[in-house]
Formats: sequence, C-alpha cells, structure tokens
Amino acid sequence: MSLDSLTPVSEEVFSSLTFLPRQIIGRNIKIHTKKLGFPEIQGTKIAIIGVEEIRNSFFPTQKYSLENFRKEFYRLYPGNWDFQISDLGDLPNGAEPEDTYFALKEISSHLRQLNIISVIIGGSHDIIYPLYESYKINNQLVNIVSVDNQFDFSQEEELVSGRSYMSKIITKQPNYLNNYTNLGYQSYLIAQEELDLIEKLHFESIRLGLLLDKISIAEPHLRDADITGFDMKVLSWDAAQNNSGNPNGIDSRTICSLARYAGLSDRLTCFGIFELFPSTLFDKLIAQILWYFIEGYNCRFDEYPVLTSQGYGKYTVTLSDRELVFYQSEKSKRWWIEITNEDYLNNKMKRSTLLSCTHQDYLDACNDKLPDRWWKEIKRG
Repeated sequence: MSLDSLTPVSEEVFSSLTFLPRQIIGRNIKIHTKKLGFPEIQGTKIAIIGVEEIRNSFFPTQKYSLENFRKEFYRLYPGNWDFQISDLGDLPNGAEPEDTYFALKEISSHLRQLNIISVIIGGSHDIIYPLYESYKINNQLVNIVSVDNQFDFSQEEELVSGRSYMSKIITKQPNYLNNYTNLGYQSYLIAQEELDLIEKLHFESIRLGLLLDKISIAEPHLRDADITGFDMKVLSWDAAQNNSGNPNGIDSRTICSLARYAGLSDRLTCFGIFELFPSTLFDKLIAQILWYFIEGYNCRFDEYPVLTSQGYGKYTVTLSDRELVFYQSEKSKRWWIEITNEDYLNNKMKRSTLLSCTHQDYLDACNDKLPDRWWKEIKRG
C-alpha cells in the first residue's frame, strides 16, 4: 500500500512539543513518528501529507522545510474541533517525478475510500495532476479550482510541469474533467491563447481585482470543487515577504478566507498548498491557511448534494424564454440553481443537477438575465 512509503515526522519536530501547552494542535492530533509508528487512521477526517517534489516545477522553486511549517502549525490552538486529524508524514521523491505522481495517486484514492480528506503541503503545482488522476480510478467527473495568478495551460512542453499540467489534464483521454475554475488570475501574466481556450471550453475564472473587491464571489466555485489547489505565487509581494514575488496579488487575510471557503465545501476531498518558499513569516502563514481550512471543515453544513427541497426555500423565476428554479438553504442561506435534462446541450449525466450560485445570480434572473455560471454549465454539458 502506498501509505507504507510515507516517512515519519522528524523526532526534532515531535520533541519540540514537550514543553508546549497540552491544548495545542500538535498534542491533540495523531502524528506518524519513528518512535510511535504509523497512526491508526480509522476515524480520521483530515490527513496531512508533506511533499517535496519540485522537479517539474517550471518556475524557480526553492527547497522548502516542512519541519518549519509543522513547528508553526503544531503550536497553534485548535478551534472547537471534535474530529480526528492525522499527520501521516512526508512522501519521499521517487526515482522520477512520475513515481511520485503514482504514489500520490494511490494515496489520495485510498484515503478517499476511507472518507478522509487529503491535505497536501509542499511540492509544485503539477501535483494537481496525480490528484486528478486518482479520481479516474472510480470514473468520477472532477471539478478543479486553482487559486493561481496563471492558468497553467501552456502547450509548449511535452512533460507535465507546473506551467502545463492543466493542458495534460484536458487532452488526456478518457477525460473526467467536468469543470476548471481559476481564482485570482492576472491578465498580463497570461497569453491570449490561454484566455481563448478558457472561453472555448466554457471554464470559469475570476480576475484578481474582482476577487479582492468581493471575496464572497469565490464561495460557490469552491463549494462545487473536488480538488482545490493554492499556488502560493498568487500572493502579493508584501504578503509573501518574497523579493522575487509579484507586486500585485492576494493578501494574507484573503487567502485565509479562501481556505475557509474550501474547507466548507461538502464536496471537496483534496486540498493542496503548493509552490512554497523558505521564510519564517511564510511558515506561519501556511500554518494559518491550513488552520482556516480545518475551521471551514468544522463548520460544514452537510448540504451537498441537495437531494430534496426539505429545508430549502424554492423560488421559480420566469424569464423571457425559460423558467429557472433556485433553492436557498434555510440553514446556511446559500443558493443553488437547478439544471434539468432539458437544459443541457450535451448531457453526460442524463439527470437534473443543482449548481452552486450566489444571491446575485438569483437577482439577475429576476431581471431577465441568465446567470453566467448556469450558461457555462449547460454548454459544458
């Protein structure tokens, strides 16, 4: 089993907990150590795995100390969490990057069978590729959300890399990608051909400026995600404390909010934070991003999928050429829009479905304007 390949957390990190308060995270989770061995993961809800695979990064990527991240994460205090978290240790690099990919695919698939969320810390953004491949084992359609300042659709490389992994995903057959959403892209970092491809495939994207103006517009996209990856190059220079970063980008508060939205998603089963770089302040930020993700998980509403209208307000809106049906949860106040068999242009699933949306989408429909998310979904089929 691929879990056997995981190496334990260093004794130095584990021993650093000795004189810290008993309430901290590091003293209340299961940790894979050399002394204690591999933990019993039955009942675990979130499993943390460190990765150092950066050989296909494409972008200049420095070796990151997972030990420093763990020291910062372990010393945080948990929220009112009543579920088990396990740190399963690190996945050593294979002889080739493809060997690392294969191991990650097997680990992710195995953990999902146990109803455990995989949290990947470290490595380059191409790690999304083996995570996606793990869903193909069960012939499952996949929604990917990437928080990144670029789309990673470059077609100039033959190998999978941090700049081209999405091209490999969309061209490899059989294809199980249902939707791809980018949050935080910056137009001057993206070729026009990539923008055209996003439009042609009816994928979704939110520019950095729009995202920063109203962070809540990202929530429906993250709510529908199976895999969410944070490429930390998306941070602004001041948030990253990195001289080689970008002058514009997401600030530390916003990225923690996005992590919480990701954790809230009842659908999400893989979460990753990639493209890391050494910095004491950055170690603290990664630890806090993970804390907010777990806090989001703790606040899940168990609202996916919505099977009946019980507990939901139903609103039928008559437009000039069709009727749209919206649902609002009485518990979370979140919105969904119904898509029927008749709506789909090329229905893969042959059944009705509910698509996450915003209150503004409902208001737009009331003003005879089709929500953009609805239109792209039916075009994708």
